Amino acid sequence: MTSPQAPDQTAPPKPAPNGAMPDGTTAPMPDFEALSRNAGQFVEAMGRNVAKLLGPDGQPGTSGSELNEAAKVLGQVAEAWLADPSRSAEAQTRLSQAFLSLWGSTYLRLQGQPADPVALPEPRDGRFAHTEWSTNPYFDFIKQAYLLATRWAEGLVDEAEGLDAHTRHKAQFYLRQFTSMLSPSNFLPTNPELIRHTLQENGANLVRGLKMYEEDLAAGGGQLRVRQTDPSGFEVGRNVAVTPGEVVFRNDLIELIQYAPTTETVLRRPFLMVPPWINKFYILDLNPQKSFLKWMVDQGLTVFCISWVNPDARHADKDFESYMREGIEAAIDAIGVSTGESAVTAAGYCVGGTLLSVTLAMQAATGNRRIKSATLLTTQVDFTHAGDLKVFADEDQIRLIEAQMSERGYLEGARMANAFNMLRPNDLIWSYVVNNYIKGKAPSAFDLLYWNSDATRMPAANHSFYLRNCYLDNTLAQGRMVLGNVRLDLEKVQVPIFNLATREDHIAPAISVFEGSKIFGGKVDFVLAGSGHIAGVINHPSKPKYGYWTGGPVRGTLESWITAAVETKGSWWPYWFQWIEAQAPERVPARKPGGDALPSLGPAPGTYVRMRA
Repeated sequence: MTSPQAPDQTAPPKPAPNGAMPDGTTAPMPDFEALSRNAGQFVEAMGRNVAKLLGPDGQPGTSGSELNEAAKVLGQVAEAWLADPSRSAEAQTRLSQAFLSLWGSTYLRLQGQPADPVALPEPRDGRFAHTEWSTNPYFDFIKQAYLLATRWAEGLVDEAEGLDAHTRHKAQFYLRQFTSMLSPSNFLPTNPELIRHTLQENGANLVRGLKMYEEDLAAGGGQLRVRQTDPSGFEVGRNVAVTPGEVVFRNDLIELIQYAPTTETVLRRPFLMVPPWINKFYILDLNPQKSFLKWMVDQGLTVFCISWVNPDARHADKDFESYMREGIEAAIDAIGVSTGESAVTAAGYCVGGTLLSVTLAMQAATGNRRIKSATLLTTQVDFTHAGDLKVFADEDQIRLIEAQMSERGYLEGARMANAFNMLRPNDLIWSYVVNNYIKGKAPSAFDLLYWNSDATRMPAANHSFYLRNCYLDNTLAQGRMVLGNVRLDLEKVQVPIFNLATREDHIAPAISVFEGSKIFGGKVDFVLAGSGHIAGVINHPSKPKYGYWTGGPVRGTLESWITAAVETKGSWWPYWFQWIEAQAPERVPARKPGGDALPSLGPAPGTYVRMRA
């Protein structure tokens, strides 16, 4: 993302006559006939869509319950300030003084004199990268006024007295949604780049944008589903998820894929990957140049990967125990039949890692210890520091989600996808709203965003258990989770653990993964990778974008651990494979999928992954 340019401290050019723009360049003369024609089409299309949204079947993109929750929480912030008139007056005075300083700076610039900016965007904020946000005093004023108001409002939330931590966190989250939505970069009249673009196209961009808007509204069944990529550019099994293999086992919840070997020998101990059930597994196999699964096969691992079903009403009663027994345990059984090996090395990604940790605790409690070492990728087991997703996990909101799930037996995949997008609204929502509906540009084909839009549903029983036991009550970390009448205690897990966190993770924050590492009873190798939840994990050694940090035992704070850690340039994958190989280095001749015991049920990537939400 392009960083904003520093404000021009030289005297700006004075407005020029004859249609020149404020920066002195000559504005293109629009085709007024085309402009009026496109404006008419735009107004007509806008009328149709407003009618749809106001009609009995229409509903806005943000559910009424979420808007009500946001209004309630932000109302509590307002009440906290109104309860102390003197503090409220002081806060208002601070804002007034900031705007007075901004007006003084802007006045100097309008007189052709240099003036320092009062507020600057954050270095990584690309919304105001276009040069006119800084060189044009009018748009520079709008930008700085927005930044001042936003930061003032954020300060009100941070400094409000009498709020509990959860309410303050929710207020910060919802305020960020509103301030992101109200950014002047999102609106045609207040964005210089959009004004130029619209004049150059005589408004045709708005007509194209409204057409895409209507298509996205129809695709969402009345709810706006903003497209992030061109879905026609990808097809599962054709140009994503193409690593060769066979489906060797299937039940109601999983298809188990065994990948074809590419080496003459393989590590004797087979490897099982447990992906999250809230996404499709092929984030680990986007294409040959990015595929973690293919890379593992090329190192000499016998790789099995679970592909979760996209559940519907038939799976409503499939709970967390079902996912453990019919998922991980069933997969280990099938691996034993295919390879003749009773023990496996396992890895879990995100909530797949949480489920894997639960399985480790169950095996430790029952003595059925078939998983000999485990890799956890951006996985939380202690949800104390679980980040912004905790906003959706208090008692009232969980009850509301449970009521919605009871109607169909599952949670719609779009709901979870929207929640993830709301973690980074500027990047994952509003940048596409501007690009698609105002610039009228179809998004480019991008495999990662194609995967991101390929949402999955969640069965009611499983999702309710997950929200309550992990996000709400944190029972796994406290040794209070019970499955199948067995109390689970991670301190009893003695197998070696490789625990990967990423520095900029919005879903499984690094501090959450770090603190969770302290709960396991055995040796934990904690590794911190650069970037975020996906890019930090999918970092192929052939084109590594980020480095990683390794260090000693997990103790103290994350900050102290980082200070003492050793940074290594490049991908963490080779370091991890050395760790895997050290657990069980013995090799055997490469195995064909299914061995002689499990017939192929079809080629990878199987059928479950093709089920659309």
